[in-house]
Amino acid sequence: MATWRTSSYSGPNGGNCVEAASGGETVLIRDTADRAGAVLAFGPAAWRAFVTGLGS
Repeated sequence: MATWRTSSYSGPNGGNCVEAASGGETVLIRDTADRAGAVLAFGPAAWRAFVTGLGS
């Protein structure tokens, strides 16, 4: 079972929030407002590329 963490950029009113968890060799992302909904799964290299791209 994954341990979910809310993004430090999430606001206190619950709008536009995401949660992340590590699933072994996979990074999992979900919408805080829809915890039963879809979960995105990224491999380590894809996640690093995404996060690096955010800083560009």
